[in-house]
Amino acid sequence: MEHRSTSQHHDDKGAAGMARDDAVIGCTGELLIGTRGPAGPGEVLVRVRGGSEAFLAWSDEPLARGRTVLVVESRGSRQVDVIAWADPLDDPAG
Repeated sequence: MEHRSTSQHHDDKGAAGMARDDAVIGCTGELLIGTRGPAGPGEVLVRVRGGSEAFLAWSDEPLARGRTVLVVESRGSRQVDVIAWADPLDDPAG
């Protein structure tokens, strides 16, 4: 029996044929489910289009639930690449 992975790879344009969502690139969000780095995605709630939308979130390294992240790429099919983010305007030392 052939095993087929349900995860999407970075160069995949989306199994459902959904195009990249460039509107989310550069937006911040909060991880609802932590990412596992290359082992699997988490889920991020992104502030975009005057509201919040959930996306599968991929990262190079594991990121914990509740972490603020920055969307750096859209994979299509409601999947994004994220990195850890700390807003410099929130720095209490300023």
